[in-house]
Amino acid sequence: MTNITRALKDVPCGKLERLSGRMMLALTSESPIDVIRERLSTVFGIANFSEAVVAKRNIEAIRETTWALAQKADFESFKIVTKRGDKTFPLNSDQINRDVGKHIQTLSGARVLMDNPDLICFIEIAPQRIFIYAEKIPAPGGLPVGSNERAVSLLSSGIDSPVASYKIMKRGVKLTYVHFHSQPYTNRNSQRNTEDLVRLLTRHQYVSDLYLVPFVEIQRHIMTRAPASYRVILYRRAMLRIAEAIAQKVDAHALVTGENVGQVASQTLSNMRAIEEVTPLPILRPLSGDNKEEIINEARRIGTYQISIEPYEDCCSVFVPKHPETRANLEKVREIESALDLAPLIIQTLEQTKRKTFKF
Repeated sequence: MTNITRALKDVPCGKLERLSGRMMLALTSESPIDVIRERLSTVFGIANFSEAVVAKRNIEAIRETTWALAQKADFESFKIVTKRGDKTFPLNSDQINRDVGKHIQTLSGARVLMDNPDLICFIEIAPQRIFIYAEKIPAPGGLPVGSNERAVSLLSSGIDSPVASYKIMKRGVKLTYVHFHSQPYTNRNSQRNTEDLVRLLTRHQYVSDLYLVPFVEIQRHIMTRAPASYRVILYRRAMLRIAEAIAQKVDAHALVTGENVGQVASQTLSNMRAIEEVTPLPILRPLSGDNKEEIINEARRIGTYQISIEPYEDCCSVFVPKHPETRANLEKVREIESALDLAPLIIQTLEQTKRKTFKF
């Protein structure tokens, strides 16, 4: 209910009430239906919603209200579906279906069809109210954002990590975002695109914090002191340490990445094991088994794709070797890393990290 209220905060509408298995939002003559539909379709936890008419609590009113609604549609077949939540109503669901169905059939000449009719009229008998509607508008489902705990999402400006973030938010998790950049060796496009992505994703959780992490000094340190083939693995280990520190700061209980098994060199099973060793936090990888086409299609559906394909250079596109290791030996990774002096650089990087807040 809180999230619906946030989604509609600037939209003229009436009171939001909780009913049995439903919520009812009263509309006014000034309520913009198209805007309300668009906003509700972004609220996780809603399976579907309908624009309903309230009828008086007698069968005559139900007949007339249902017929008035049916007249707005062009149909040759129909059916009536009644849900009687209030068992004190004198007619049961089957009796209401037959009574109203006969009325509609007599007036319209349409036939009753149980499978795939042109029109379905839904009648819900609730305590004190009767709702009648002819359309169920799909919503994303899932769990309401905020009903689960917080996680930190490592967000690039590419295609995968925004989709991963969306999927985890859909399970009720509120996200804090972390983006690594290599300015001035890269332009600001990556940061700008990431900010646009967070701005878009914030419509699902209403307030988002984005931590912008300057990563270039750590990259330079690793590049000059570690074998080229192991650089990406060491970069990623440092990223997870920084993300874990931010997670502790914001009381987050997991990290989220857009990793996909075998998609790039750092995302082989051996390399993911070598990378994730540095943090005790669970790493959630909702895209790990998806094909790239599936991820792209989902990005298009949720609206992040066009932002993600804007030209950019991210921190993983600089100082990258031609032949990265794909099956890292964990003992060798530890040995190489032990010769580095990353701890003070990580502290320095965290001190230089900036936070931006986005509100829907």
